[in-house]
Amino acid sequence: MKPALALRQRAQEEASRLPALLARAEHLAGTVMFGDHGRRRSGMGDDFWQYRPLQTGDSLRSIDWRRSARSDGQFVREREWQIAQSVIAWLDQGASMRFTSAKDLPTKGERARLLMLATTILLIRGGERVGLTGWSLPPRRGEQQILRLAEAFSTDDDADYSEPEARGMLPHARAIFVSDFLGDLEPVEAALTKAADRGVRGALLQVLDPAEEAFPFEGRTIFESVGKSLAHETLKAGDLRARYLERLAARKARLEQLCRLTGWQYECHHTNTSAQSALLWVYRAMDGGHG
Repeated sequence: MKPALALRQRAQEEASRLPALLARAEHLAGTVMFGDHGRRRSGMGDDFWQYRPLQTGDSLRSIDWRRSARSDGQFVREREWQIAQSVIAWLDQGASMRFTSAKDLPTKGERARLLMLATTILLIRGGERVGLTGWSLPPRRGEQQILRLAEAFSTDDDADYSEPEARGMLPHARAIFVSDFLGDLEPVEAALTKAADRGVRGALLQVLDPAEEAFPFEGRTIFESVGKSLAHETLKAGDLRARYLERLAARKARLEQLCRLTGWQYECHHTNTSAQSALLWVYRAMDGGHG
């Protein structure tokens, strides 16, 4: 079985435990998408909505002459304006995401991909358009889009840490970013600030290995990045624990504060805990609730 199809099957199994997610559109007037749900309004679209009498300012070209011929007045054929939610996704595919501290645990990347695709399935089943940040895969609906996203999520980045892509965000869309967020946080801050400026709200899910949370190292230890670009050797790893945990707590606090300032929601997930619990949090966060 191809990796993308296997990933999709696992994600579908995870997503099947929750009802189909219909993301609540924020600032509906700013996000114009044509879908099979949403609030109906007069505007641009393909489906007939209603006839109404001709009004001052209407173009003669808008008159439906066939309907008008059946009465004494002139009528305009209005189409419906379907406003659906667009969801923009960014998945960290950097080398740091390929870390796992135990053979019986998934890598951070494996867990992140599973959660991201499960979220995609829920959203698309709910009728939403889902795509990637940037311009490589614009938001679309349907089974083919799930396959495209599965394929996109199955690739790796050679860099140790990936930076979030903030281009291509539609105004007033929703977004989800999934990463370990252990690299430089300035690009994350820039991306969320730019998103907030465009009225984009979303969820930021940090995925960590339990060893990264507990720092269970003692004695002589060589710390090396997955991409092999960084290495540090120490004879007393235990002496670094307090400083490491302090810096990790500060990083989490910064992410939480950034999310509060930009209207996003933050959660930290560990790969030794249930994927379902993380998916449930994303479900609530993308549906406008609170984890």
